[in-house]
Amino acid sequence: MLKQTLLKQFRSFYFKNPIDDMENLIEYFSVFGGLDWTINTSEPIEQLIKEHILHNFDSLSIKIDEIILKKRENRALLRAFAVGNREIFSAFNRAGLNNANGGSALNYLQEKGILQIEYSREEPARSLNPHGKLKREVARHRISHKVLFCIPFVRFWFYFIYPHTKEIAVGKYDNFLREFKLQQYSYASLIFEELSEILLNYHLRDSQILSSGSYWDANIEIDILTITADEKIYVAECKWRNHQVTKVEWLKLLQKCEQLGIKPTQIILFSRSGFSKELAQNQGSELALYDAKDFIALLKNIKEEELIEDQFFN
Repeated sequence: MLKQTLLKQFRSFYFKNPIDDMENLIEYFSVFGGLDWTINTSEPIEQLIKEHILHNFDSLSIKIDEIILKKRENRALLRAFAVGNREIFSAFNRAGLNNANGGSALNYLQEKGILQIEYSREEPARSLNPHGKLKREVARHRISHKVLFCIPFVRFWFYFIYPHTKEIAVGKYDNFLREFKLQQYSYASLIFEELSEILLNYHLRDSQILSSGSYWDANIEIDILTITADEKIYVAECKWRNHQVTKVEWLKLLQKCEQLGIKPTQIILFSRSGFSKELAQNQGSELALYDAKDFIALLKNIKEEELIEDQFFN
């Protein structure tokens, strides 16, 4: 459901702001996604943020406060999810919350359509010996679900704006802009990962998908693991970097599959900046490569009646 909503937001943003460069489209969407705004996409993203967000800080701040009820717990939790590893227990700790008040805040933010839980697919650890005991560190490991933001703009706000609210309120933007320039690639990588899963599943639309999403356990993290009804396994990694992906990333992902005990039908690599010649030569039935230009497939045959209007301000 979340991925379908994100796809509609992505299409709505493109419909309002048609950008031919998919790399720029994804980057701008990671900031303005979920807002029913028309922006001048010929301008640099820093300038657009100044014009549309920083210069409208007071009204945006009031609206966000209305939605989160001005509650410290809600602010702290949204900040923790925005910048952390997205795991629920980890976010509670970062926000200074316990399971009771943290759980209450999380439930509220889910009900408001701001956050959605991504459930872990990790299996509980068991001893091979029916009467044996697990090692202490294994027994203590807690399976933790993760959280995704339903609206890219809200994540942007709590990632970048929230720590600098006092400065921005009086027109001082330097520290915010400095941090944005330093962190914008790492920030946009999550949206790229979410859109990559949508693109992968779009190409698998003739198959019945049983399970799709991130995979993580105590030792391994994989960006996308998709399983279909005919028992095919697709494993993907997403790299939103300013340089080409090389064969090393393919070999790392194969090693993760071996550790996890799975034999992938196909490895898929998504890259912002393309691939090395050595890696590209290996593309075939067992390895698929997608760069930013391939995301145009998600924007074909857009019908206006299928788009969503401003989710954040409704």
